[in-house]
Amino acid sequence: MKARVTVMLRDGVLDPQGEAVRHALGALGFSGVAGVRQGKVIELDLAEGTTRDEVARMCEALLANTVIERYEIEMA
Repeated sequence: MKARVTVMLRDGVLDPQGEAVRHALGALGFSGVAGVRQGKVIELDLAEGTTRDEVARMCEALLANTVIERYEIEMA
């Protein structure tokens, strides 16, 4: 069983890495990019029977800083 956790900064939290990417894209001639938000994807190989609630507890405890980040879980 696999889970994919996508972690992104919450709306309203400054994203200096995203801004650096936006600026660099503009310098490379990609002028149509108005904004960039950068995040991370974490793929977990899980034992059978692991629940979405358990993955959410992992996110709350370690994988995301829930003060400034939000997360989404995909289970397969």
